[in-house]
Formats: sequence, C-alpha cells, structure tokens
Amino acid sequence: MDMQRIKRVGIAAACNGGKVLREHFGGLRSIRKKGAIDLVTEADIQSEAAVIDTIAKAFPDHAILAEESGAHAGNGGRWIIDPLDGTTNFAHNLPLFCVSIAFAVDDRILAGFVLAPLLGELFVGIKDQGAQLNGAPICVSKTSKLDDSLLVTGFPYDHQTIFEPLIRRFSSCLTATQGVRRLGSAALDLCYVASGRFDGFWEEHLKPWDTAAGFLVASEAGARTTVFSGAPYTIDAGEIVSTNGLIHDELLNILE
Repeated sequence: MDMQRIKRVGIAAACNGGKVLREHFGGLRSIRKKGAIDLVTEADIQSEAAVIDTIAKAFPDHAILAEESGAHAGNGGRWIIDPLDGTTNFAHNLPLFCVSIAFAVDDRILAGFVLAPLLGELFVGIKDQGAQLNGAPICVSKTSKLDDSLLVTGFPYDHQTIFEPLIRRFSSCLTATQGVRRLGSAALDLCYVASGRFDGFWEEHLKPWDTAAGFLVASEAGARTTVFSGAPYTIDAGEIVSTNGLIHDELLNILE
C-alpha cells in the first residue's frame, strides 16, 4: 500500500470538503432533522460529495462508508467519512467543526485526516509514522494525575435513552478533575487529546465516522484508547475513552 499516495489523497479530500463548508458557513438555506436534535444541512451533503469524488477519482475500486450516503462497495481499502462533524455547531455559526476522513484496510485504521477549516488546523496521522498538526509533530500531554487534568466529552443525540448514567459519569469526572469541556465534535476532541490540549476524552453511542480518523491521530500521538471496561477500542464499539495514558486507569475507574 502506497501510504504517501493515501496521505496526499486524504489531505486533498479533506481540503475539498472543507472548502464547501467554508462557502456555506453563515449562509445555510436549509436545515433538516434526521432525529429530534440530529441535524443535516446542504453543507453536509455537498461536502460529502466533494470528499467522495476526490477519493473515487484516485481510488475507484475502494470501498467507502460515509455518514450521509452510507456504504459504497469496493475492495483494496475503505474510507470512513464524516463530511461535517459538528453539524449543530455549524448550524449555529460556531466554528468548532471539521471534516473527518479515515483510511482502513481489513478494519485496521492506517490513516486519519481531520480538518477544521475555519480554525485553519489540519491533523494528520499515519500508522507508525506519528501525528502532525499543520505539518508539525504533536504528542499527548504529560499530566500524570486525574485531579490536574482537563477532560472533554460529548453528549449523543439519543442522550435521553442513557440520561442517568451519562450525567453520573459527567458529574464524577467534573468532581475529580480541573474541568470538563463539551465542544460538539468527537473528531476534534480526539485530535485535541493528541495535541495535549485535553488530557482525556470519553463518549458513548458513537458511529465509526465519528471516531475513526481521530482515533488514529490520537494513537499516533501517544494516546491510549479503550472502551469503558478497558478492553481494546474498535470503531464499531460505540464508546470510547482516549487519554494521554498516564490518567487512563484513574479515568476508567470513574467511568465504570
């Protein structure tokens, strides 16, 4: 597998999707609901089309799993795409959103690309080659104690179905740390763990496109990532805990 070509195409696809988002930001014409609070806009649809078109031109035989259009059959590799992670932020003119693209072979994530177009930040992770922010190497924080840490989390669209355990975990983490933030983009949350801005992240009821790219970026930056039980994380797990590794066991004790 030519990972340099994968990297070039992944970055190009993220930039093309990001261009669409910049053009639509602040000027949405329509917002549709997929669920009670789960939104989709023309920006999501057009960004996804731009991303898929870029990838398909370079790798017409590859499979694709995209949030809005679903699965596209193929072989030789699979691209996992969230064309707009943070749609609610986008719809409210908050610049905390991104394009998230991962590349996998046989369910093994080999590359991740996360572009926050309005923030001017491109996170890239390539398996066994480290992680970068705008071309410069990044790594996780060195915070060694949970009570000195800053965490980030997210609330799923169906949070009412798990409200009590969700709030219990949030309350426990808020009490045990310097603070907890909620930004509204799981992909960015993982990249912010990768770059040391946060010491840890947890969330549940997620989809593969929410976490695949950010997981690889975080892993390549030195993060430890599991599910709440401490078992290995997979993109189909639905829950995730990603930390700098030093506070991981402490955080797991609280989340369980």
